[in-house]
Amino acid sequence: MSDPVYPDAPESLITLWEGRRTRMGFGPGEELPGLDIDLGALALAKVPASLPPLAKDAGHHARKVREIAPEFAGLPALYLLHGVTIAHLRKRRWPKHAPALFRKMWEDQPECLLRLPARWLISAAITFGEHGKTEGERTLGREFNILFSLMKLYEFERLQSGTAPEDPFQIGRKHPGPLPLGMEPFSLTSGGLDINLLAPLWLRAVDEPVLGPLALTLMERLNLDHGTIFGRLQKMRARKAARMAAG
Repeated sequence: MSDPVYPDAPESLITLWEGRRTRMGFGPGEELPGLDIDLGALALAKVPASLPPLAKDAGHHARKVREIAPEFAGLPALYLLHGVTIAHLRKRRWPKHAPALFRKMWEDQPECLLRLPARWLISAAITFGEHGKTEGERTLGREFNILFSLMKLYEFERLQSGTAPEDPFQIGRKHPGPLPLGMEPFSLTSGGLDINLLAPLWLRAVDEPVLGPLALTLMERLNLDHGTIFGRLQKMRARKAARMAAG
């Protein structure tokens, strides 16, 4: 029997996972704003290019704000609040009103938030998986978590091949090795696994009034990105179909 990929799993994995989920503490004068905050004003205000130096007794909350603020410099201040709220909600414990604040942002300012960079839209969708108000939101959010987390792992590993994200592998050079866990091989000509993954997500997104616009925006952006496993598979399908048509 071969050695396990993760020694002492699942205990070792759970220990590492829990260690990354320690609550973000607050220093003196630090807090998440209350639910009465004017989100419209935040959508109009801009994140400054630089923030004041951290106080010596700054908490994890303030340090997180300083960490992500440069990414949003010149963009709506709502983005910074949204990002730090998500950071709190990723932990084991969070401020009591944080889930309601996260939802209020998406209910009140969806047009502004839908212009976020894609990676923050992904983070928001994943947050709905844990903190959605309805079972439909939580289910769809968890499905997005699995989809984009596995895509991130696979696409990172694939870049180690030295091949550009938009360039599919050559047909006919497939390694003869089996797929893991005895899975049946995927067929370029008749396989529909990619469609089976994406189509239900698209359908379920249509039925969600709050998460739905976010989910649909993500699916549309994914459909326009040819540097993904889905884009490359479509190119490989087209090449194989052209070969077959040519005899």
